[in-house]
Amino acid sequence: MRRLKPNWQRTHWLIAALFVVVIVLEYSTPPPYVFGYLYIGAVLLASGQWGRGATRWVTAIAILLTLLNLFIPGIEPITAVTLANRTITVLALVITGWLSDRIQRYEKAITHQHAQILAQAQLARVREDFVSTLTHDLKTPLLGALETLHALENHQFGPVTAAQRRAIAIMTRSHQTTLQLVETLMDVYRNDTEGLCLQRVPVDVVTLAEETIMQLTSLAASRQVHIRMHQGESDFRQPCWVEADTLQLQRVLSNLISNAINHAPRGSLVEVVIRAGGAACQVQVIDQGQGIATDEVAQLFNRFYQGHSDRQAKGTGLGLYLSRQIVEAHGGTIWAESRQPQGAIFAFRLPTQPQGDSLMVRAFKDS
Repeated sequence: MRRLKPNWQRTHWLIAALFVVVIVLEYSTPPPYVFGYLYIGAVLLASGQWGRGATRWVTAIAILLTLLNLFIPGIEPITAVTLANRTITVLALVITGWLSDRIQRYEKAITHQHAQILAQAQLARVREDFVSTLTHDLKTPLLGALETLHALENHQFGPVTAAQRRAIAIMTRSHQTTLQLVETLMDVYRNDTEGLCLQRVPVDVVTLAEETIMQLTSLAASRQVHIRMHQGESDFRQPCWVEADTLQLQRVLSNLISNAINHAPRGSLVEVVIRAGGAACQVQVIDQGQGIATDEVAQLFNRFYQGHSDRQAKGTGLGLYLSRQIVEAHGGTIWAESRQPQGAIFAFRLPTQPQGDSLMVRAFKDS
């Protein structure tokens, strides 16, 4: 406040001095000599240091003094040239005042928007720090609980009955699901802030899909859902080689197949169809569930979006979002569509390398 008050007073005295100088020049010379243009300096000073209301008052006073010089001191008659000069000066003052008002309005809007952007950025940083801390703190006790459950299952604390073994299995599966959600959440925020770092190696998508299905067999059994993998019309197993990060690509397959299992009715079939053709390898995961509403298709791969269809298991809405991050980082595309008469298709396509044989050779050498 101590700094603002001297600045305000300095501007006040500058405008007053400018008005005095212009009034002396205006009223000591004949009316055809117009010095009212100099009032523009006072208008600009008021606009830069004062508010919009003060700027309007300064502009109005400058216009009034410019017009009064036509009649005061009233020694010479008013001619058309004098009237035209004064009119042009008044218009210049009006335009200056109007532009100053608009500039102040724009500056106020820009300042407000800038403050909002800073607040949002700060909120995003706080949220990311909170999520990072929370997920890290959750992961440690979950790992400890899983180790304890494994120790109980291995009879390290005494004999375990069949009923206790079933309870331990349920608790282990629940803790593993929670741990997977925590790791997914950590990966999503890490990918958003730092980007996805890929370790690309030659990968056979068919083999990777078979391994993923084996890992999800227990989940499918608990849902009473059957999983079948095939390669379209072909009855022969044909490798589909891509250059990809094995772990990340397996996460995509796991997310899509798990999503299909959670949507599929009990006793139904989930199909994993892999087709290699041209320069792309396409994977389709097909379920016989409720399907996808038209207005949901564009939002399915957004963060935290879960949809409105019935599920047998609720998730966080991060699995499909993470899958999109991974597929797009590989230069591929991912999409979803409804299947007639019922069900849904989740698919992605990855580019294959022209030198398919050389990829297999490299894979065998790496192994």
